[in-house]
Amino acid sequence: MKRASYHNLGCKVNSYELEAVIDLLKKDNYTIVDFDDIADVYIINTCSVTNIADRKSRQMINRARKRNPDAIVIAMGCFVQSITDEDREKINADIIIGNNRKYNIVEDINSFLSKKEGKTGSKLIDCVDINDGQKSYENLLLDSVPDHTRAFIKIQDGCNEFCSYCIIPYARGRVRSRRFDEVINEIAYLAGKGCKEFVLTGIHVSSYCDITSGESVYLIDLIESINTIQGVERIRLSSLEPRIITRDFLERLSKVDKICPHFHLSLQSGSDSVLKRMNRKYTTEEYYDSCVLLREYFSEPAITTDVIVGFPGETEEEFQETYDFLSKVHFFEMHVFKYSRRKGTRADRMEGQVDEKIKTIRSNKLIELDNKMSNEYRRGFIGKKIKALMEEEVTIDNTKYFQGYTREYVRVLVQSEDDLSNTFIEGVGRKVYNNHLLVEKLS
Repeated sequence: MKRASYHNLGCKVNSYELEAVIDLLKKDNYTIVDFDDIADVYIINTCSVTNIADRKSRQMINRARKRNPDAIVIAMGCFVQSITDEDREKINADIIIGNNRKYNIVEDINSFLSKKEGKTGSKLIDCVDINDGQKSYENLLLDSVPDHTRAFIKIQDGCNEFCSYCIIPYARGRVRSRRFDEVINEIAYLAGKGCKEFVLTGIHVSSYCDITSGESVYLIDLIESINTIQGVERIRLSSLEPRIITRDFLERLSKVDKICPHFHLSLQSGSDSVLKRMNRKYTTEEYYDSCVLLREYFSEPAITTDVIVGFPGETEEEFQETYDFLSKVHFFEMHVFKYSRRKGTRADRMEGQVDEKIKTIRSNKLIELDNKMSNEYRRGFIGKKIKALMEEEVTIDNTKYFQGYTREYVRVLVQSEDDLSNTFIEGVGRKVYNNHLLVEKLS
């Protein structure tokens, strides 16, 4: 029996694509085993968002090779897509598959085996120039989902923004959207198998627009249609661009009863001068106005964001502007990153690269601020009735709980003798405990 193993690096889009690839292998009679087990095929789904991600991708490829020198090692995704043909030849993998080609994995394995038997070649490279007019959306879809509580649904690929620190437009290509009917059919199928929550994800979700039917179908149109699918209980959005948050958009979104009031608006910096160097297409004033609108249309929405500290040329004054702006918005959660140089981007060539020690000091200050604001937001649910979708049993401080999430994506803990997985519970928030909201379940 053929055995395959996999390791994923990177974002939720990568996770979705890898799950779809695993479904293809299962259809070809592969048994899926743990990455540390002995397998016939090892798949490393790579990431290239930073130089560190590149290094981790190489390390996992080499780890698979050492685990079983006789196995077929496959490297696919953003890292191998973003390097040159010469560098691909140096990768310690048998098969290299770029983005927009992952659907071809079974054929690539069979082709490699045929070449190996005929001794006509030692490496198979299946990559296309994704920046040379690649407008087609890769035909990957989920036939199954490991977690029956929540499913990530990829609706879009590529990016046209070209932020100065980001390699992703070169690794993922230009914006292209999945067919509306394919998204609807996949969600309906998974909802029928017990999935209750669906997270719409992509590289630049805000740009979603399907024109295959002759009419333009935008993100809000897609959301409204998903809302009518039987079995769908929750719709959640992944990262959004602030510019999509308009009054017209929110007038319609606020009427979607299954939408979760959890909005991840990518910020990156609270200083206008830094945003300009980053080539972000908004100002802090515009961003703040988006947050004000969200709070006008939704009651206590959870607003989360990403922040990069130590971007080239960031002064103490600019960092303080960011700190003050984050405090003003008062986010539920912030993902704080120290700027990491990425070859091939404009930011890598900028003057004024910030010392790592300074980055660490600034990062720690923002993490401390994040902890403070996050706990303040959670405490707002104490004494209030909440509804949560429970996911799994966890043990914290030697006590067993069921863990789940509110519509705002606040993690909750409930003590119960019953198996609560994939069920909704109603309860009252009692206290904040270990970055969770401890909830007393109502009978």
